[in-house]
Amino acid sequence: MTHPQIMRALSGLLLGMFAAILSSTIVTNALPHIITDLGAGQSAYTWVVTATLLSMTASMPLWGKLADLFSKKLLIQIALLVYVVGSLIAGLSQNAAMLITVRVVQGLGVGGLVGLSQIVLAAMIPPRERGRYSGYLGATFAVATVSGPLVGGVITDTPGLGWRWCFYIGVPFALASLLVLQRTLHLPVVRRRVRIDWAGALLVSAAVSLLLIWVTLAGDSYPWASWQTAAMVGGSLLLGVLFVLVELRADDPIIPLRLFRDKTITLTSVASLFVGIAMFAGTVFFSQFFQLARGQSATVSGLMTIPMIAGMFLSSTVSGQFITRTGRWKRWLVAGGVLVSAGTGLLGTMRYDTPYWRIATFMALMGLGLGMLMQNLVLATQNQVEPKDLGVASSVVAFFRSFGGAIGVSALGALLANRVTDYTREGLADLGIPAESASGGGIPDLDTLPAPLRTVVESAYGHGVADIFLFAAPAAVVALLLTLFVKETALRTRQ
Repeated sequence: MTHPQIMRALSGLLLGMFAAILSSTIVTNALPHIITDLGAGQSAYTWVVTATLLSMTASMPLWGKLADLFSKKLLIQIALLVYVVGSLIAGLSQNAAMLITVRVVQGLGVGGLVGLSQIVLAAMIPPRERGRYSGYLGATFAVATVSGPLVGGVITDTPGLGWRWCFYIGVPFALASLLVLQRTLHLPVVRRRVRIDWAGALLVSAAVSLLLIWVTLAGDSYPWASWQTAAMVGGSLLLGVLFVLVELRADDPIIPLRLFRDKTITLTSVASLFVGIAMFAGTVFFSQFFQLARGQSATVSGLMTIPMIAGMFLSSTVSGQFITRTGRWKRWLVAGGVLVSAGTGLLGTMRYDTPYWRIATFMALMGLGLGMLMQNLVLATQNQVEPKDLGVASSVVAFFRSFGGAIGVSALGALLANRVTDYTREGLADLGIPAESASGGGIPDLDTLPAPLRTVVESAYGHGVADIFLFAAPAAVVALLLTLFVKETALRTRQ
């Protein structure tokens, strides 16, 4: 494809990517309002996010395998339609259970859009030239991430609209993407004998789902050390072992284990898992910090995250351009790991009354690092595989990143609920108020609280969210250490 042809088709991909990321981030600033309106608590707060990440993560390897067997264009259009249907129904939700269920459907479409966008891009462009085009995907991710909370906040605060329109707003972008791709994307379809590894797909989905359900419920519905923990963790490990055995014997496995013989693919995949933990900690829990620890509106909460997104936008585009010019990519991975580690660690020191300029600086560091890491980990993996494995290899990296994000949101969300309860009880005790007043998992309405109690709640959420970043920081450090061992190979100039 020529450069003009690539840019026209890329515009359709970017619209689809924008819709997918928008659906994930647009609800972050609206979630306190959504959960209060639906009468749910902190566990539902994290599940609204986790449900999408769970289905996105579990479905991504299947989308990747299908991309190696069927028309990539048809698959990405199907993913767009699934996303549209899920979004429309999500806006009609009457309770938290219905919303979480529909978010699972929405996540299936998002998994296809995120995974297939990388695969289609790789099918159009050789690795050496792919850096700058991958930068466009990274920039779109950044724009969608920043505009999502902003648009979600404005919609939530606008009379006559409300949070339900947060789910409808991405539909026009998805439909526009569908039409643009129909007219501009023309890829050859390699006809192969189709044999889908349904057993592998079922086992990996079940293993991931069971582990995430355990992480979400442990410490709330039952103790961490309990028979439920033993059953769920043991069951997940057993399913994982069965998955490996099935993949070793499958004629056309959903995740070919031979790929992991390549050290680069193994390291970038595991690094993506830890990057996902750090990334989603920033995008999900900042809304609670700014709204519940600093008393800001949903709109202002979105504006306050701009430094992180500006850093992602800048570093993803600049690194992509330099990689295309030089063919060198490892230095960007290492630099990104350093910046994410520094940013998350420093964010762990913030409190409800920390000056905003300091928080903004820490967010910018984190954003710069994420922009250097996310797309370039995929690029490093794609450079190692043959064209016939391009789809599954790309989806494997995205799978691990989403898996890490799902684990992070689930575990850190449960941790936040416990920390906030503990810090609230400590604050109430200092005021001479019984600790039982801190019971209950609802999201507080700060405007209805007396000034002393409001300060206690704001301090509890400020300290609790900071603890989230302290726990995410070691994950970023592990990702950095893994990138140090990745061996840099020259980017291919041909597919």
